This record gives sequence, structure tokens and C-alpha cells, in this order.
Amino acid sequence: MRILHHLPLSPACRKVRLALHEKRIPFELRAERIWERREEFLAMNPAGTVPVLEEETGLVIADSSAICEYLDEAYPDMPLIGRTHAERAEVRRLVAWFDGKFDREVTRNLYFEKQLKRMLGRGNPDAGALRAGYANIKPHIEYIGWLAESRAWLAGGQISLADLAAAAHLSCLDYIGDVDWSMNDAVKDWYARVKSRPAFRPILADRVSGLTPPNHYADLDF
Repeated sequence: MRILHHLPLSPACRKVRLALHEKRIPFELRAERIWERREEFLAMNPAGTVPVLEEETGLVIADSSAICEYLDEAYPDMPLIGRTHAERAEVRRLVAWFDGKFDREVTRNLYFEKQLKRMLGRGNPDAGALRAGYANIKPHIEYIGWLAESRAWLAGGQISLADLAAAAHLSCLDYIGDVDWSMNDAVKDWYARVKSRPAFRPILADRVSGLTPPNHYADLDF
């Protein structure tokens, strides 16, 4: 069986999970406590990070971008990185935006500080980082709203990896109650459409021990 080594509240892992589900590729999830630095896992990915995909052939692929590029090339049905050169460029630009800029300015300042930092044994949340995260999320929500109002989906006419990357980050932040959906109706409507897709159901079923999501987290009509 194909295996995806992951952490439940990792945006990078959720992006890959969504891509696999959208492409209807069967796989088994295996939670990896990356802070334990297991030798067997480090042999697969010396960086010690998730996600890591183990194919049935024995092929091992690390890094969410590498995995998603591989999936779109190896399983071309239901393309997620666009069909034309222009579409693919725009999808990649937005994926880089969410996995780079949004991650640095928002996700790391909120999810990392409030959840992952404790798991890694790196102390208490930094108040300055939290303030920066809450301040930074507002312009990002405005930009997502502009994209959602301008296009059928974030990168164009079809759902793409850009939507999955954005939704992966927002879903993790939503789990810890850090998304104010009243900030932008267009973003809420777009997220509701993504959230209602069958591929998203396993994400909404995720639960982390000791951390309960808000009531609206799994509600499709939130």
C-alpha cells in the first residue's frame, strides 16, 4: 500500500492528502512524530520533515512540492497544476505564495507558536510572533478574497493545487480557532466550496489529542 507519512495539523501534509484524494489515489496515512527523529524515517528523508510519500514500487519522495509535482506527472487524470503553460505558472506562483509567504507571515506565527512549538519542546509561544500572525492574516485574507471574487477558483477556471494549498493552511488555523471568517465573505464562500468537496472529509475528521476544534470546524454550512 502507498503510505503517506504525515502530521495531522501540518499544512504541507494536508495539501498532499487533498491532492491524493482529488486524484482518487488510494493511500494509507502514517503519523510520524518528527521530534523523535527515528532512524528508519531519517533514512527515507534525512531532513526529518513530513510529508514523505512511499510508493508501492518502493519509490520515496519527500517535500510537499516535490510530491505534488510527481503526482501531477505520474497520475495526469484530474490535473491540479493547470493545463496550459500560463495556468501552470499561475498555480505554481500561488502555491509558492501560500507555502512561502503565508506560511512565514501567518502559519508559523500562529500554528507553530501555539501548537507545534510545544510538541518540539521549544518552550512557550512568543507573544510578539502571535501579534505578528494576527496582524498579517488580515491582508492575506483580503488577497484571497480578491482572487476568489476575480476567478472561479483561486488560480483560474478550475480547482487547482493553489486552492488546496490555501485551504490546507486555513484549515489548520481554523482548527485552532484563528480564522475570523467574518473578515471577508468571498473567502468564506470559497472555503465553503473547497470544504464541501469529498476530498476534504478526512481533513475535517482529524482530531488532535488535547486540542478540540471550534464547533464550526467540521460544519459545511458555517
